[in-house]
Amino acid sequence: MIFETVSSGGCRSYLVGCEETCAAVLIDPELSQLDRYQALAAKDGLRIHYLVDTHTHADHFSGTRQLARQLAVPVVMHRLSPAPFVDLRLEGGEMLAVGRLRLQALHTPGHTRDSMCLTLQDRVFTGDTLLIGATGRTDLPTGDAGSLYDSLFGGLLRLDPALMVFPAHEYKGRTHSTLGQERAENPRLQKSDRDAFIEMMQNLNLTMPTHVTEALRTNMSGGKTVAQMLADAAAIVPFMSLDELKATLEHRPDEILVLDVRERDAYEAGHIPGAKHLPRGQLELRVNDELKDPTRRILVCCEFGRISTLAAATLRTMGFMGAVALDGGMKAWRDARSPLAT
Repeated sequence: MIFETVSSGGCRSYLVGCEETCAAVLIDPELSQLDRYQALAAKDGLRIHYLVDTHTHADHFSGTRQLARQLAVPVVMHRLSPAPFVDLRLEGGEMLAVGRLRLQALHTPGHTRDSMCLTLQDRVFTGDTLLIGATGRTDLPTGDAGSLYDSLFGGLLRLDPALMVFPAHEYKGRTHSTLGQERAENPRLQKSDRDAFIEMMQNLNLTMPTHVTEALRTNMSGGKTVAQMLADAAAIVPFMSLDELKATLEHRPDEILVLDVRERDAYEAGHIPGAKHLPRGQLELRVNDELKDPTRRILVCCEFGRISTLAAATLRTMGFMGAVALDGGMKAWRDARSPLAT
C-alpha cells in the first residue's frame, strides 16, 4: 500500500494507492489542495480512480467535484448524500475495488446523516464520526446525537481494536490512533450510557465553524464558493496598479473611464475625481444606458478590489473588453493619500 496524508489546517485528506497496480483513491480532498494531490499522485506513480467524501462537510470546502472534472473520475459518497453530483453511492457493507485494495463502507450516521467510515486492511478512515480524543459534533444540519451513539458503540467500536484510526480532522499534529486507544482514552467514549452520551453531546456549546453556510451550500449542491467566483473572475480580468492609474489620469485622462461600483453612500463620502457611479447591483440593468461605448477602456473600482473584479469580469462577458480592475481598490487609493471628490 502507498499511503500519503495531506494536512490543510486541521483538515486531513488521504491518498491511498495499490503498489502493484498504481490505482489510487483520494479520501476527503480539500478544495485548496487540488494541485498538491495531483503532484503527490504523480510522485508516487499513481492514477486516482475514485474521489471519496466521507460525509457532507460543513467546516471546509470539498474538492471532489472540481477534481472529478479535471480527472474524469467518479465522486463517491454514501447513498444518503444530498449532493446531486455524486456518481457512485455506497451502502454500508459495500466495497470499492482500488487495484488489489478493498475499502469497505460502514454507514455511521450521527455527525451527519450521510456519514460513513471506510475500513482498509489495518486501518479505518473515520471522517468526522470519530476523531482522536473526540467525536464529530451533532449540532449541525442532519446531525443526531442518538445516531452517533449507535454508530460508535453499535458499529465502529465493535471492529478490531487494533485498527488504526485516520480521521478527517486533527488539530494537534497526531498522525493516527487506534480504536482500542480511543475506546480506553477518548473522553467522549467514556459516556457508554446512551442517555448520558446524548446529554453530553447536546451540551458541548461549541462555536459554529467559519463559513458553515457557504460550505454546506457548496458541498451539498456543487455550487461555487466566493473564493472560486473571485478566482474565476480574476482569471479573465487585467488589473491596473495605483501608480499606472494616477499617471493615466494625469497625462492621458481621456483614455480611461473610472467606474465606481460601490453603494451610493460610499461613493458620495469620497471617490476618485471624475469617477462615474454605477452600483454593482444595478450594473447589468443600467450598463447599456450608462456606458455608451463598448470599446472604451474602463477602470472599475470598489472598496477592496474584490467586487470590482467581479464587475469587470461581468463587463467583459457583456462585450466591454476594455474593462480592468483597480488593484487594491479605494482603500489603496486612500492609503496613498490620493485626492478624493465628495
